Amino acid sequence: MERRLDGKVAIVTGAARGVGAASAARLAQDGCAVVCVDRDEAGVRAVAERIEAAGGRARALAADVATADGNRAAVACAGDAFGGLDVLHANAAVQRVARLEETGEDDWGQLLRTNLHGVGLGVEHALPALRARGGGSVIITASVLGIVGDPDLPAYGATKGGLRALCRSLAAAYGPENVRVTTICPGDVETPMLEEFFERQPDPSEARRRMLERYPLRRFAAPRDVANVVAFLASDDAAYLTGIDVCVDGGLLAQVY
Repeated sequence: MERRLDGKVAIVTGAARGVGAASAARLAQDGCAVVCVDRDEAGVRAVAERIEAAGGRARALAADVATADGNRAAVACAGDAFGGLDVLHANAAVQRVARLEETGEDDWGQLLRTNLHGVGLGVEHALPALRARGGGSVIITASVLGIVGDPDLPAYGATKGGLRALCRSLAAAYGPENVRVTTICPGDVETPMLEEFFERQPDPSEARRRMLERYPLRRFAAPRDVANVVAFLASDDAAYLTGIDVCVDGGLLAQVY
């Protein structure tokens, strides 16, 4: 496979599992050095070790990117370990399955801090390092739920819709400095977060069957399906893409009923 990211350095947040772990591995496969960031120290260390065992370059960092300190530490790690930064995949997120009236103030606070404010902090701290390399790519994990609604995930959807708006503002602001900003909007992905959602349903198997029927491809995304798009957006092949959403949804939004 072509190593189209040779010489580039990336930060991937939420890298201990799911899309983040797959993204880190896919970027490394294309030649990118990767700083894998997550609050789960054991999990993120295991991801970095797998990348290195496969011949890639990676560092694990246990940090909370809902905070300025966590994002500052991630950028510093990229500089110390690999000499700079070219790509930020802002992927870390939390989810709360609850209707609006069941969503407490603490839930709102955690979702906004991690899913929205944390991404803003991540870009803020990454910008000086990206400028020093002549620009770069910021890839934000949003969701189809930032485009359409789920009655059981209003707060989560609100944060993901906010990321789409943030993407456009950042793309307009920093495009003149060759910093590209895009969002990916996955549908359902086979991750622990999806399993946690099904486990909360009265009949998990039936809920899974009904949801799968809504997808023209009749399957949920594998984390690798999303990671492949991340690797493209990180590369020079996507050099003229900024300020857009890329829906990785198996055709979910292509149909009305």
